Amino acid sequence: MSGPFDLAGHVAVVTGASTGLGLAIARGLASAGATVTINGRSEARLAAAVDALAHEGLAVSARAFDVTDPAGVREGIDAVAREHGAIDVLVNNAAINLRRPFDACTLDEWRSVMATNVDGAFLAIQAVLPSMKARRRGKIVNLCSLASDLGRPGVAAYATSKGAMRMLTRALAVELAPFNVQVNGISPGFFRTEMNAPLAADPVFSAWVERRTPAGRWGEPRDVAGAAVFLASSAADYVTGHLLHVDGGFAASY
Repeated sequence: MSGPFDLAGHVAVVTGASTGLGLAIARGLASAGATVTINGRSEARLAAAVDALAHEGLAVSARAFDVTDPAGVREGIDAVAREHGAIDVLVNNAAINLRRPFDACTLDEWRSVMATNVDGAFLAIQAVLPSMKARRRGKIVNLCSLASDLGRPGVAAYATSKGAMRMLTRALAVELAPFNVQVNGISPGFFRTEMNAPLAADPVFSAWVERRTPAGRWGEPRDVAGAAVFLASSAADYVTGHLLHVDGGFAASY
């Protein structure tokens, strides 16, 4: 008998999933039984990720497209649906960061962050939504951030984009609830990922993270997988518009 966290028979797409949190989420969804396609821009990195998961006994496919390219997103999502069936779960994880003072940020750089972090989710959601609404079934999980609610110097573009993702999550949750489509967000704390490698390598900053986080450590990518499985599963059928913090208590502490 299947349990509430069983994802067998569910088709999932995770964007930006060749490494880091996206790859960990894909691993978690596949381990729960979902048919998972990972997305990224690099064919080589996607192939390496698929091979790594295959060595763990997990059959995951890959589809390369740039989430900022409307035609590419539509073609990629349609290709997944043709190959595996209608998409039940979309995880919007693709994101970039820009660490510099606000007044040193160019308009092109600002727009690049918004295009990947916000427009990419917009395009992916629009691509999967007609089928989800028609079938009255779907889970959309948006990767937000501590920066969706908290600010710190040097990340204004990223924080603005993640604040937008928080409100996209809440607004769509309300709009799509009548169609039985749940929209939720995950707010990771400080994780040891490729994006955060420069911060983790800084002994002063790393020590601050460990002091500031009640759990006393950085998050590891595997720590986020369970939250994604929960929000993608029938266990979360009455959960929508929620931002689930996976941060070792960071946001709860001052």
